[in-house]
Amino acid sequence: MFLPLPHTEKPALVVELKYDKNAEAAIRQIKDRQYTQALAGYAGEILLVGINYEREKKDKPHSCVIERVKKEQ
Repeated sequence: MFLPLPHTEKPALVVELKYDKNAEAAIRQIKDRQYTQALAGYAGEILLVGINYEREKKDKPHSCVIERVKKEQ
């Protein structure tokens, strides 16, 4: 997790890295394991970031999925 400085308007990030899977699997893990619960008292925007890379390929291609969390009021 990355939390922005309080005086900025940047979102908090919850990042999960995977290899040889897919970026959607990383997002699914964030949701399934409820990683955002650690930010329960956080009032700002939260972005979920799933990143996957192929470690066996020479150029290490990667993919990324970003989702915005809708906070319940």
